[in-house]
Amino acid sequence: MDLKDIKAILDMMKKNSVSEFEMEKEGFKIRLKRGDGSVAPMVQYEEPAQLSYVTQSASGAPAALPVPAPVSGIEIKSPMIGTFYRSPSPESASYVEVGAEVNPDTVVCIIEAMKVMNEIKAEVKGVITEALVDNAKPVEFGQPMFRVRPT
Repeated sequence: MDLKDIKAILDMMKKNSVSEFEMEKEGFKIRLKRGDGSVAPMVQYEEPAQLSYVTQSASGAPAALPVPAPVSGIEIKSPMIGTFYRSPSPESASYVEVGAEVNPDTVVCIIEAMKVMNEIKAEVKGVITEALVDNAKPVEFGQPMFRVRPT
C-alpha cells in the first residue's frame, strides 16, 4: 500500500463520516481513527505470526494441515464495558472457579463501570469449563468471560 492509497482512504473517511478504519493484509496492518474532526493515522507493519506450508504426499495430493479443535460450550459474555473482577473484594474468594456448577441466578463476576459495581449472573445452567479473562482486566461489550458446559 502506498501513500496515494492511504490518502484515498482518508478522503473516503472524511466524505462518509467514517470514524474508524482497519485493514490487515499479508503482514501489513493499517488502522485509521477519527477524533474531533481530525484523522490520526497509525500504520503498522507486522511480521506474519506463522507461515503454514502445504506439503504433498508421495501420491501428489496435498497433505492435511492440522485443524484446531472446535470450541464447545456456551460463553458468558460481558454485557457492558468495564473492569472485570472475579471476587467481591481483593481478600475474598472468587465467585466461581473452573469446575463450579452454576445456574441462571449464580453471580459469576463483577464488572465495574463508572464506579458502579455490577454483579453479572451466569444466565445458564452448567459447569464452568474455562475462565477467559484475568482479574482486574478491562472487558468489552460482548467479550466472552467464561465458557460453560450445559447440564
